[in-house]
Amino acid sequence: MSGEILLEVKDIRCGYDGVPVIHGVSLEVRSGEIVAIIGANGAGKSTTMRTIAGLMHPLSGVIRFDGADITRTPAYSIVARGLAYVPEARRLFSKLSVRQNLEMGAFTVKDRGEIAARLDRAFQLFPVLKERAGQIAETMSGGEQQMCAIARGLMSNPKLIMLDELSLGLQPSIVEKVLETVVEIRNQGITVLLVEQLVQEALEISDRGYVIQTGAIVHQGTASELLASPEVRKAYMGM
Repeated sequence: MSGEILLEVKDIRCGYDGVPVIHGVSLEVRSGEIVAIIGANGAGKSTTMRTIAGLMHPLSGVIRFDGADITRTPAYSIVARGLAYVPEARRLFSKLSVRQNLEMGAFTVKDRGEIAARLDRAFQLFPVLKERAGQIAETMSGGEQQMCAIARGLMSNPKLIMLDELSLGLQPSIVEKVLETVVEIRNQGITVLLVEQLVQEALEISDRGYVIQTGAIVHQGTASELLASPEVRKAYMGM
């Protein structure tokens, strides 16, 4: 069961170099949910995620996380509050080992014992990373790199993890495995906000979804409502 509102985004507007990209996006994520943001390339999905994560700040609007206003909070402080962001295209430290990448995810933690405990949890979720712990990140397959990126996000012990375009560049069998892991993450008590270009696959594992088009939310509802919507099926599933 989903609980109280953990993340609330109210009427945010933002852009790059004065050019607006997001035009009044509002959404909410309740504790224990998987929520999907779906839409075409260039619709503003990743910009929304980057703004919530504090990598850019909105021109107007408010972002609240776990009861606190984080609209102007720097990204590193947002991580410390319990909100982790796994960016599009993975962005691993390519020349570092898997273990070093994961430890970078726990940069807010000083206790070595706690870091070791978090590593153990990451290796339980992704056994392949334990086998590859000493391997340089850039030498792994795309699927393994994606697992490493998710595990690095989890190393900050977040209340909510934001996952941006998990399926990008992965073969279908790996995508299925990665999405199964998202469900497992939620089952471990971590709330998930997901941006995904594979609309049907994303909605099938989500509780609710928002459809973003040219920087604005155009549809929202439960995942089953969106899966059944003729507009969504026609626009994003080719049906």
